[in-house]
Amino acid sequence: MITFQSEQEMIDFGEQLAKHMFAGFVMTLEGELGAGKTTFTKGIGKGLGIKKVINSPTFTIVKVYKGNKTLYHFDAYRLEGQNEELGFEEMFEDDGVCVIEWARYIEDILPKERLEVHIIKNEDQTRSFQFEAKGKDYEYVLKEMKL
Repeated sequence: MITFQSEQEMIDFGEQLAKHMFAGFVMTLEGELGAGKTTFTKGIGKGLGIKKVINSPTFTIVKVYKGNKTLYHFDAYRLEGQNEELGFEEMFEDDGVCVIEWARYIEDILPKERLEVHIIKNEDQTRSFQFEAKGKDYEYVLKEMKL
C-alpha cells in the first residue's frame, strides 16, 4: 500500500506508472466517490502523452484519448445490471490502455489478467492505494514500480 498526501502526488505517480504500461494494459480502479480515480487517471494520461483534459466519463461511459498510446477511460458505474453486448472487449484487446472506474459493475467481461487498484480516502484527506496484479505481466510492472 502507498499513501499520497495530495492530488499532485497521485497525478505524478500515475504519470510514472504510465511509462510501464504496455499494449493491451487493463487497470481497474475502485474507491468511493471522490476517492481520486479520475485524478489518478489524469496522471496516466499525462504519462501517455495525452494533451486533452481528462475528466470523468460518467455520462458517456467511455472516453477515448489519443497520445503515445490510446487511453480508453471507462466509468462503469451506470452499467450495474447491464447485460447487453457493449463492445468493450474490443477495447480490452486493442493495443491501447484501458482504465476502468467502478469495474465491479462489469466484472463478468473483464480480462482475467489486469492490474486492480483500490483507493481509500482517509480521514486526513490523504489517499491510500492498494495494488493487486492479476497475471505475470502485471506482477512485473509492480516489481518495476517497487510496489
